[in-house]
Amino acid sequence: MQFKVPQFLDIEDKIFGPFTFRQFIYIAGGAGLCFVFYRLLGLIFGAIPILIVGGLAGMLAFYRPNDKPFINMLESGFKYTFQNKLYIWKRRKKTAESKAQDKATADIKIQSMNYSTRNETRLGASKLKDLAWSLDVLDTKKNSGNE
Repeated sequence: MQFKVPQFLDIEDKIFGPFTFRQFIYIAGGAGLCFVFYRLLGLIFGAIPILIVGGLAGMLAFYRPNDKPFINMLESGFKYTFQNKLYIWKRRKKTAESKAQDKATADIKIQSMNYSTRNETRLGASKLKDLAWSLDVLDTKKNSGNE
């Protein structure tokens, strides 16, 4: 039995002429708010709020950055602005004592590194062969799985 699989799920239906329901609501709300500003403030004083509201309504209805609705970008901006932020690294002023301790620990690390390199045994030929063989075995297993 064959079933029809719905396609184009991310495309909204055009309900009000060339506009989707969401676009129609944004445009109608923006136009209504612009009318309220016009009636309350007049054309001269209301021009700037009318342009701001009309531009925002137009962007909400038609602007899609990265193929996502503009409302998602506004929501992310508000969340970033008003949420608590987590600061992982904060710069601290070093005192003279902490600088001396840092230098002492750095000297100890350098001395221990020098000591470990002097007493380290050299890698013999047999160890090199074992290492090369184990790398070859791992490499052939990887290559045989891809074919």
